[in-house]
Amino acid sequence: MAIGNCNIYSHGKREMTINEFKRWLKKLDADKDGRISREELADAVRVTGGWFARLKAKRGVRSVDSNGNGYIDESEFKNLVEFAEKHLGVRIFQF
Repeated sequence: MAIGNCNIYSHGKREMTINEFKRWLKKLDADKDGRISREELADAVRVTGGWFARLKAKRGVRSVDSNGNGYIDESEFKNLVEFAEKHLGVRIFQF
């Protein structure tokens, strides 16, 4: 589940459009329920080479999950973009 279709630039960050990021998120949604669980986010952290995947995923869901249901859903997408840019080394831009 690596982040595909993105470029890596000299500053070390992967870059992708918002649409590419949305497609990548759909791949993360292993159970296809339309939400990202802590376990699914941990897989994303792990495959991007991140350390302490479970800890980062727990912190990520907690910081992104504005309605407190334990999942990241469509309404929290903007928060997830900010988390990915800060903790997963991804730069996401409009195209």
